[in-house]
Amino acid sequence: MPFPTDRPRRLRSSEAIRSLVRETRLHPSNFILPLFICPGEGIRRPIGSMPPQCQLSIDTAVEECREIHALGIGGIILFGLPETKDEQASGAYDDNGIVQRAIRAIKKEVPGLLIVTDVCNCEYTSHGHCGLVVDGDVDNDATLEWLGKSAVSHAKAGADIVAPSDMMDGRVGYIREALDDEGFIKIPILSYAAKFASVFYGPFREAAESAPQFGDRRTYQMDPANGREAMREMEQDLAEGADMLMIKPAMPYLDLISQARHRFDVPIAAYQVSGEYSMIMAAAQNGWIDLERAMTESLTSIKRAGADIIVTYFAKPAAKLL
Repeated sequence: MPFPTDRPRRLRSSEAIRSLVRETRLHPSNFILPLFICPGEGIRRPIGSMPPQCQLSIDTAVEECREIHALGIGGIILFGLPETKDEQASGAYDDNGIVQRAIRAIKKEVPGLLIVTDVCNCEYTSHGHCGLVVDGDVDNDATLEWLGKSAVSHAKAGADIVAPSDMMDGRVGYIREALDDEGFIKIPILSYAAKFASVFYGPFREAAESAPQFGDRRTYQMDPANGREAMREMEQDLAEGADMLMIKPAMPYLDLISQARHRFDVPIAAYQVSGEYSMIMAAAQNGWIDLERAMTESLTSIKRAGADIIVTYFAKPAAKLL
């Protein structure tokens, strides 16, 4: 039999050809880099499970943001470590809170850098849960008031985008109304629409000092087995006023990123979470995989699945490589 005329290897024969026909391309503007803001001055405290990530004081974060902006990275998302915690998460919606002060400082020194803020309570509550605890569980509707106040406080400080990550029912609608009532009709909401109760968050809880002091978060974060429910969560958030949707984690849920991309005509974000990052870093440090190739391949898979925006701790090294 004659050999087939279609030889796919023809388009793989050199880097120039491979680059020419490459279907999925990464760009630094696709990335958002998480930053963990802590009290003090001149602080760059290493996060042991996420090398070389650090907790940063506000002044150090400003220096970091100058480099981030120069690299063309799409933006940052801020997580705060408050001076004190309480059962009311009061540091989350304090106009002089750690994140609010960081926003103002960064906007003053690096005005062109996009700032997204994580709207949640787990870093600010003494018990580490994402809302008001009543009889051992998080009270959904009472927690909405905290989230609305936090989003408005972030917008007042100068945040460009607010991103609720708590997974309370109805929180997008509540936040949209709160922002609009205060005149912030132009502030978009990037909803953590499908946030799963994942084992891959472990290193983040060290970074944000936000581990729950009892129980877990499975009564409000999603069951990892439920894909159809994820689509319903996204539909509800869009109906309530979300402008963008996020799936978290990323690589274990590439199928849902792809489904969301085909189903919803809005920007889709994916969060390559701390556990995904730390696994790659640990394997590379042990010499088991090539770090640059693993980083690039993992990010490409997320982009190929359909994510327009990737929240990733690899933002700086990936931007430098690209």
